[in-house]
Amino acid sequence: MTKNMGNADKIVRTALAAIVFLLILTGSLEGIWAWILGIFAVVFLATSAVGYCPLYQAVKFSTLKTAPGGKK
Repeated sequence: MTKNMGNADKIVRTALAAIVFLLILTGSLEGIWAWILGIFAVVFLATSAVGYCPLYQAVKFSTLKTAPGGKK
């Protein structure tokens, strides 16, 4: 599994997950939307933690910057 997520991408995903969890905990987000967005938040946290997004891999996309010399 080759990493394909840059730091900015990880930060944005983590922040969005935190906002969703906060909305769920405060009761501002309820019902089916809480479940759907909660699942997305968990996926965002997991992909941020490992630095790999399967969807990016499928569409040959990466937000990871390459260092001079071609190394990531």
